[in-house]
Amino acid sequence: MKFGVVVFPGSNCDADCLHAVKTVTGQPAEYIWHKSGSVEGFDCIILPGGFSYGDYLRCGAVARFSPVMTPVIEFAKKGGLVIGICNGFQVLTEAGLLPGALHRNKELQFLCHDVFLRVENASLPFTCTAREGEVIKVPIAHGEGNYFADAETLQQLEENKQVVFRYCDAQGEVTPEVNPNGSANHIAGICNQQGNVLGMMPHPERCAEKDLGNTDGQLIFKSLLDFWQRRCG
Repeated sequence: MKFGVVVFPGSNCDADCLHAVKTVTGQPAEYIWHKSGSVEGFDCIILPGGFSYGDYLRCGAVARFSPVMTPVIEFAKKGGLVIGICNGFQVLTEAGLLPGALHRNKELQFLCHDVFLRVENASLPFTCTAREGEVIKVPIAHGEGNYFADAETLQQLEENKQVVFRYCDAQGEVTPEVNPNGSANHIAGICNQQGNVLGMMPHPERCAEKDLGNTDGQLIFKSLLDFWQRRCG
């Protein structure tokens, strides 16, 4: 399984993502420059965190028009696996691959600390080694992670089980106090209807090995590899 990590001007988690997937999965991974016109040869594309193009206009708004996004969108529409982390999640919403938008955090402050997430859908390529309701601890680092969508879209996300991760406490309880940024329905990550595109604000690549003191982020990368190995027999 070959991973591609897109590098935009202003990306700052690209090296982390590349290292994480190589360390956790033992699979090949390469950078994809934002001016590239092709993603051929890759099995999973990662849009990493950071401040693509300085977050001018809106987070992800300029990156959405990078040359590389044309083949990424085509790749996703054909069923290719795509994961957007933090700024990558913002790019995916701007590109129309995921519904909704990311707004400024409710307290208008940048947040950088660990949060607990409850796995809401364990049947996806990104979560297939988890169990529904499992709680993991993953760090956040964002100023605009407040997920918003209109009432109809939120209802569809819930009914279609497109909410993948939800902010919770260590016991899996969802309360207003554990929602760090004001996200609607405590949403921390969603997928598209087909289940092959995931966007999440927390950073699994920052908690994917023992040296970092937390390996909960391995769940996402190990799930992708497990899914791929089963798909390929």
